[in-house]
Amino acid sequence: MKTLIVTGSSGLIGSEVCVHFSSLGWKIHGIDNNQRAVFFGPSGDTRWNQRRLEKTLHSYQHHELDIRDREGIIRVLQDVKPDAIVHTAAQPSHDKAVAIPFDDFDTNAVGTFNLLEATRRYSTQIPFVHMSTNKVYGDAPNEIPLVELARRWDYADEKYKNGIPETFRIDQTKHSLFGASKVSGDISVQEYGRYFNMPTACLRGGCLTGPNHTGVELHGFLSYLVKCNLEQKEYTVFGYKGKQVRDNIHSYDVARFIEEFINAPRVAEVYNIGGGKNNTCSILEAFDMISGISGIPMQWKYTEENRIGDHICYYSDLSKMKNHYPNWDITKNLEDTFKEIYQAWITKRK
Repeated sequence: MKTLIVTGSSGLIGSEVCVHFSSLGWKIHGIDNNQRAVFFGPSGDTRWNQRRLEKTLHSYQHHELDIRDREGIIRVLQDVKPDAIVHTAAQPSHDKAVAIPFDDFDTNAVGTFNLLEATRRYSTQIPFVHMSTNKVYGDAPNEIPLVELARRWDYADEKYKNGIPETFRIDQTKHSLFGASKVSGDISVQEYGRYFNMPTACLRGGCLTGPNHTGVELHGFLSYLVKCNLEQKEYTVFGYKGKQVRDNIHSYDVARFIEEFINAPRVAEVYNIGGGKNNTCSILEAFDMISGISGIPMQWKYTEENRIGDHICYYSDLSKMKNHYPNWDITKNLEDTFKEIYQAWITKRK
């Protein structure tokens, strides 16, 4: 039986990866210390997801460990002897980082480096998959000429008709402190791949979403938006007329791509992983979609000031992913994803 280590195992992507690889017959070791509850308070608590994994996956073993604990990480890898590592643990909020800059950098940059060095000391042969972010591009995508439509922005430049490619620049742009810490982790993952010939991948996620997301205002766009709709809580739109656009990918499709990479790993690869153009929506369009599903009008307010370094329009060009792994494609469309998130929130989490 193969063994997988998943960091951030109680989070959205981490838990989906645990479930997916368990179904494939892998033994799963999850690393998580519920740091999301520290970052975001009780609404960010992921213990319910940890309990779900422990209850439903017979092959799952939980490790209460912070990725900033260098010696602890080295020890776990030496003890577990994994066949692959999927690193999803992070301080995930663009906005929260400025309030906790040391925690943000120590988690996203140093924590990732701890895992890379621990992996190198154990084996340079096993695949290492890192969940990066599209925020490594900073606000450079905002330099692309846009066209304003009735309910959204879109790219006016034909060069970006399929979205942002992996060749897009990541420097000389404003990232937010979160984006900067994630750039550090992203580059470190690439460097360990190139320097030590290790099979590594940076997955630069768009809006990663799904029914097991513990969405809060500072992180978890669709999950938090749906929660606000159901609780009739006022949602705040920050700038850009509410027409800012994101591509949304279901966590299941992320896990499926990780499976493809681990089965046929490459060295120091980078992929923009998102829903692509077909799974895009603006905030205003997201309001329409959830109200159509729930029958509840969306309560929201508008503030003119946008989030610092935020993207006006961003969606991922999936061409490279599909070219390298032709068996992979999006299986969950936007409407299905909305419905799953809706069902998850109306079902009490225990």
